[in-house]
Amino acid sequence: MTKTLVIAEKPSVAQDIVRALTPVAGKFDKHDEHFENDSYVVTSAVGHLVEIQAPEEFDVKRGKWSFANLPVIPPHFDLKPVDKTKTRLNAVVKQAKRKDVTQLINACDAGREGELIFRLIEQYAGGKSPLGKPVKRLWLQSMTPQAIRDGFDALRTEKQMQGLADAARSRSEADWLVGINGTRAMTAFNSRDGGFFLTTVGRVQTPTLSVVVEREEQIRKFVSRDYWEIHGSFAAEAGQYPGKWFNPDWKKANAPLLANGEPDAEQRADRVWSEQEARAIADASRGKPATVTEESKPTTQASPALFDLTSLQREANGRFGFSAKTTLALAQSLYERHKALTYPRTDSRALPEDYLPVVKQTMEMLANSGMKHLAPFAQQAVDGNYVKPNKRIFDNAKVSDHFAIIPTLQAPSGLSEAEQKLYDFVVRRFLSVFFPSAEHQVTTRISTVEQGGKKYPFRTDGKVLVKPGWLAIYGKEAQDDEKEDDKDGKRLVPVKPGEIVQNESADLKGLKTRPPARYSEATLLGAMEGAGKTIDDDELREAMQEKGLGTPATRAATIEGLIAEKYMLREGRELIPTAKAFQLMTLLRGLGVEELSKAELTGEWEYKLAQMEKGALSRDAFMREIAQMTEHIVKKAKEYDRDTVPGDYATLATPCPNCGGIVRENYRRYGCVGKSGTGEDACGFSFGKSPAGRTFEVAEAEALLRDKHIGPLEGFRSKAGWPFTSEIVLKYDDEAKNWKLEFDFGDDKNGDTGEIVDFSEQDTVGPCPVCGAPVFEHGSNYVCEKSVPTNAQPTPSCTFKTGKIILQQPVERAQMEKLLATGKTDLLDKFVSMRTRRAFKAFLTWNAEEGKVTFEFAPREGGSKFPPRKTFGKPAAKTAAAKKVAAKKTPAAKKAPAAKKAAAPRKPGAGLKPSDSLAAVIGAEPVARTEVIKKLWDYIKANGLQDATNKRAINADAKLKPVFGKDQVTMFELAGIVGKHLSAPDAA
Repeated sequence: MTKTLVIAEKPSVAQDIVRALTPVAGKFDKHDEHFENDSYVVTSAVGHLVEIQAPEEFDVKRGKWSFANLPVIPPHFDLKPVDKTKTRLNAVVKQAKRKDVTQLINACDAGREGELIFRLIEQYAGGKSPLGKPVKRLWLQSMTPQAIRDGFDALRTEKQMQGLADAARSRSEADWLVGINGTRAMTAFNSRDGGFFLTTVGRVQTPTLSVVVEREEQIRKFVSRDYWEIHGSFAAEAGQYPGKWFNPDWKKANAPLLANGEPDAEQRADRVWSEQEARAIADASRGKPATVTEESKPTTQASPALFDLTSLQREANGRFGFSAKTTLALAQSLYERHKALTYPRTDSRALPEDYLPVVKQTMEMLANSGMKHLAPFAQQAVDGNYVKPNKRIFDNAKVSDHFAIIPTLQAPSGLSEAEQKLYDFVVRRFLSVFFPSAEHQVTTRISTVEQGGKKYPFRTDGKVLVKPGWLAIYGKEAQDDEKEDDKDGKRLVPVKPGEIVQNESADLKGLKTRPPARYSEATLLGAMEGAGKTIDDDELREAMQEKGLGTPATRAATIEGLIAEKYMLREGRELIPTAKAFQLMTLLRGLGVEELSKAELTGEWEYKLAQMEKGALSRDAFMREIAQMTEHIVKKAKEYDRDTVPGDYATLATPCPNCGGIVRENYRRYGCVGKSGTGEDACGFSFGKSPAGRTFEVAEAEALLRDKHIGPLEGFRSKAGWPFTSEIVLKYDDEAKNWKLEFDFGDDKNGDTGEIVDFSEQDTVGPCPVCGAPVFEHGSNYVCEKSVPTNAQPTPSCTFKTGKIILQQPVERAQMEKLLATGKTDLLDKFVSMRTRRAFKAFLTWNAEEGKVTFEFAPREGGSKFPPRKTFGKPAAKTAAAKKVAAKKTPAAKKAPAAKKAAAPRKPGAGLKPSDSLAAVIGAEPVARTEVIKKLWDYIKANGLQDATNKRAINADAKLKPVFGKDQVTMFELAGIVGKHLSAPDAA
């Protein structure tokens, strides 16, 4: 008997298909990686299982970052398994190769990406020769059982899907060609002067970065202007109300233009650009009577649409501060692990038209869910029959591969705090779209003062919530009527028809125009989603209308990738482009390959791929164009022969250390241009802007020039491409008679010279774990005072020394203080293995047995992707084998838990009890030894007890003398003295 293999994109879809087919095709048996009955084998991918790569003979291993091996345009592409999902791929391929499987059904998501996932799996399964089994296409926009059965009754042919398949492959291969060749060409260009300067570009990431850079350029060039508003207060019989002067004749279309001919976006009807004019308006209207006209009308406000992934990411960023990556991870967990939300990687905000019965069931589930804050609203929707056909919510035309994100029929339990927040967020939106619109009463009042034949109108807006409707779900109840609405003003006191009111005050408010805000993840996601709207060409704009830059599933990864490549920094909720980002945009403009930074490139591709889907453009023609574009990009970079790239460059405030001339930036370097600034009298001093592939921010270059050192800084790369961390110094070169830049890895070259070290101006980091003496910062290390020559002890007697940078991980002073106080730092996450070159996380701990600082790794929770679920049932019964092992335990073994408990490290600050004399100085609470030293030093400094002639000596006052036992001690004696005055609390 022959069978048909159905390949879905996700395991959940495979299960839905099995449930839908069971009534018509018979019961399925469940196996590890598939379901099977007499007619069908149903399995699934987990997203992309296969990716494209250059064939072996075209894959450049050595010298791939050299122009000599560019461009790379293979005649065809090979496939390779995605590492993380090899097991799943092998399971799917095994089913596809079965002899009794004679037909395949592509049940991957209904779109370009779903088509590509299936086609690559099918190709990989065939190996060098095609699999040769006929393929049909299941096209689903709804996942109800009946919709799935209807889809199986109307399978599409392979010929019908050929255009979509060609477009899917072409987009994938074009991204590879532009990304690989663009990145290698820009890296080769930037690495011409030596070193390795990785410069990544891509069709989506570079235009996204361009949006952020252009905004930052606007902010930097912004010149603030002064303007004034006139705020008045009016007295009516019923009370007072505010008003703001405005010009009733002002129209945006008639606003004056800027010097560059662009409309002045800062112009408003209520802004006055001259203080004299503003004061004249205020003086003319102050204390005068005013006539009142008023218009009041009801308005309605509908709930926002259901969430797609991008809108969920944007609003969760604004509401909770979640990054796009975090929101996607939480939504994915709620979908995969808790089965509480529908598939999150969607760009649709509507539901299929046949989903109405499922939505009603979901509403009933929520009504009975026990969520006290939301269940009553769900019950209200059930009782009021709110769920009914509505094209705004149920519309097949607005559903793409997937529908909007809504709750499933499964009430979740055991959610983390963040998961609960996001689940509630989605549930509120789901409930609100079915609730009635909110109703407001909006009032616009114009109070006009007439004086000297001129009219001075003041506007007042009021907004009253009459019926909260869906806003009630968000806590906006009717009592908000009595509260002030920040945006629309207070609820207005009434004015009788024909009443004359009095302008009691008219005050000037001086303000300044503000630059545009930096992008947050929320606003950047919005810019990526709406990138097509900025394109001038009508056809390209239309092609990008539903697309934008990237997809909902990839936008978060694009933003994280730009941050990882040091093109952007995340500071709070702001995304700030780095010097490396500006340098890339300068390079693309200078080389004349700006198309890499424009959304138009995606628009052009989408237009042509849409033509390909319809059969109006051949795949070969499109790929020829992509190859030509790739060759053009490489040629421009390869043949650029000028010394610098034109751009907007900075001039540093600090003068040249060699001749006192002006130091100015160009594309590659910061260099002296002489005191004249023309370069004619330049002394030759310069340093690279991007040593070892890390670009200086202007402020960093300024600090290096001023202080002659900076760091440690992260993000450098060796010639082989490995990351490293280092300090940077400017040193005078006697041979060249000039200053030059060097890396300082803290090798402590002068450590054995015998030079006396002075720590008198430093505060101690903590006590040495070897001998108890103070530890200080010294060069690139933390050292025990007794491990280097000092005036007090010229011959070192201690060995404690540890670096400020360990395996690329900077060890901040606060972390070293914690290690010395508690024996352990926080979990640090930027170590890089010397052997594997992989990043890893670890604690730094003091190992007393080995006498050095060592690593301690965080325990894994069973190797699971998710933390183990809490269980509230009875403990599982011991297996026979476990009982047998338990029976063999010796009495000594039974005492192990007690021994383990005794060995547990003491909590920081759980501490020791001070003696009575010490308690008189620092208090009687138990305290850690390091805290005692800190408190003593605070007391010593507060009372000025350091000796005036020898700061290392401490004079005892009446309180300290019983502690010291003498009139004066040295700072090095403190740790030893303190030890005698501390005891364990239970030994007191």
